Amino acid sequence: MDYPSPVMRRSSVVATAAIMAAVALAGLPPPAGSMAPSASRGLQAATLTPVLVPAIVPAPAALGATGRASSGVDLVEAAYVEPGRAPRAPGKRPVVDQPAAGSASDWKSPRYTVSGQATFYDNGTTAMRLPRGTVVRICGPAGCLLRTVTDYGPEKPDRVVDLYRPDFFRICGCPSWSGVVKVTVGVY
Repeated sequence: MDYPSPVMRRSSVVATAAIMAAVALAGLPPPAGSMAPSASRGLQAATLTPVLVPAIVPAPAALGATGRASSGVDLVEAAYVEPGRAPRAPGKRPVVDQPAAGSASDWKSPRYTVSGQATFYDNGTTAMRLPRGTVVRICGPAGCLLRTVTDYGPEKPDRVVDLYRPDFFRICGCPSWSGVVKVTVGVY
C-alpha cells in the first residue's frame, strides 16, 4: 500500500483548512479601543473647587416675609425639627455576674507533654515524631505557640521538635546565633 508523502497534502485538506481559517477570522470581533494613546488632559479647576453647603436654609422669597406657605407650615423649621421628646440618656450599665478566669483556664489539658530541645530549620513546617495534623502547644522561655505538625522529624534523637525560624525565635527569646532551646510540648 502506498502512502502519500508527508510533504504533499491532498488539495481537499488544504482547501478545508483555508475555509475554516477564513470563517474563524470572519467571526472575530474587531479590536476595541483606539490604536493610539489618548492625549493627556490637565487637571480641571472644577474638580478641586470647594463646595459650601449652608446648615440653615433661608426661606424662599416667594413664600412671603413670614416664611410660611399657604398651608401654614413653617418650611424652614419643619425640615430640621422632628416631633416628639428627646431620648433619655442611658443610665448605669447593668452588672453581669461572670465567673473569674483562673490562670491558663483557656487551654484544655494536653493528652501528654514532652520536654526537650527545639531547633529551627527553614522549611516552613513544624516537624515532630507524631502523625501529621496533630495539634501541639510549644512553650519556651519567651512564650508559647499553638501549631499543627506538618512534617516528620527531627533526625537527632535528643531533639523533640524542629520549628520554622520565625516560630523558633518567637518562643526562644534568644539571640539570632542560637540554634537550640529547651521547650515543653503539650500534645492535644
